[in-house]
Amino acid sequence: MERVRLGLIGAGGMANGVHYPSLAEIPDAEMVALCDLDPQRLTATADRFGIKRRYASYREMLGNEELDAVYVLMPPYQLFDPVMDAIERKKHVYIEKPFGVTADQARQMAAAAERHGVLTMVAFNRRYAPIIVKAKELVSARGPMIQCVSTFYKNYLGQPPYYRGAIDVLACDAIHAVDMLRFMGGEVVEVASDVQSRKATYANMFNALVRFEDDGVGVLLANWNVGARRHTFEMHAEGISAYCNPDVGMEVYADNKGESQVITTQAAARSDEFRAYYGFAAENRHFIECVKRGAKPQTHFGDAQKSMELAEAIYAAAW
Repeated sequence: MERVRLGLIGAGGMANGVHYPSLAEIPDAEMVALCDLDPQRLTATADRFGIKRRYASYREMLGNEELDAVYVLMPPYQLFDPVMDAIERKKHVYIEKPFGVTADQARQMAAAAERHGVLTMVAFNRRYAPIIVKAKELVSARGPMIQCVSTFYKNYLGQPPYYRGAIDVLACDAIHAVDMLRFMGGEVVEVASDVQSRKATYANMFNALVRFEDDGVGVLLANWNVGARRHTFEMHAEGISAYCNPDVGMEVYADNKGESQVITTQAAARSDEFRAYYGFAAENRHFIECVKRGAKPQTHFGDAQKSMELAEAIYAAAW
């Protein structure tokens, strides 16, 4: 396959802000057709990226166009039908997180992809951020992860539930921190947790302790009631520790030496572009390369399903 012919569903903020600009920089990706219900957004986005074929109906686009893969960039409660329709037409599929509304939806989409033999990917961009990739490489070179910490804090006080309550905070947004636990430490075999709803009708504080298959330990700290947004990761192996903030950079300490190795986020990415240093450019390149090679992307539906199931387990294990 010389070029991957793409059908695009959605012309919103993430599409225009990070995904389509990233695709425009990939010579092997061809944005063939775009679909959106809002005619103004459709026209503006298609004009910006030089997309000639434009649709108000994604089913019409899937039926009319010769496509290799489909990007479905829509709110989570609207994902299921477009994703399943694309899979059933044997199109490879790329979606933003979260992977549907529930773990069961995730299981059904993953099973359908396996049945129809298509490649899939969920855009967990933190896994592809150069600073995080570098941190894991440095720590893992010394041995297995013995402890990791994944935090995600936001000030969301007094705000309504996500999408009027169609999906919860943990599965929709804090799922980034949940997925990073698995990325850092491996598969989870045991969970203990505390989940609270603080001055809200929905759960907005999540604390979990998990044990991985190799007996490493992971900690999740996510709270939507705090002073400001902060999103950090710690990775520890024997004799080495990396403290990573993808908005800033990381510090690595090894062998009890006083000075740390400091790497900025922009230096790790060799770019000041947000979509480059926060992993969006890399994850889009990864998907296109996997489609060309016929290889499963790192965050394929079957893998992303496990992160949704871990979120489900955190609720189930709550005190």
